[in-house]
Amino acid sequence: MSKDTTNQTAEALFEKALSIAEKHLDEAIKEGGPLGPYIAVAMIEAAVNAAVDETSHEDVIDMLRDLAAQIEADSDEAEED
Repeated sequence: MSKDTTNQTAEALFEKALSIAEKHLDEAIKEGGPLGPYIAVAMIEAAVNAAVDETSHEDVIDMLRDLAAQIEADSDEAEED
């Protein structure tokens, strides 16, 4: 399998995982009512803790750095519009 194919497969798997996570987050926020914003942040912490248990601190740090870069890029694009 080429590196490009591997990256596409990883992206597809991540998109599927993101879809599942968003569905459960939406339900948790609805269930929490006025606690919704806190639940969203608590889910981040819980997800990071679970990810560290499943992989490693280094892997999670790398993924969070990638996510932070994506957030910054999205923010820059929004400011340009």
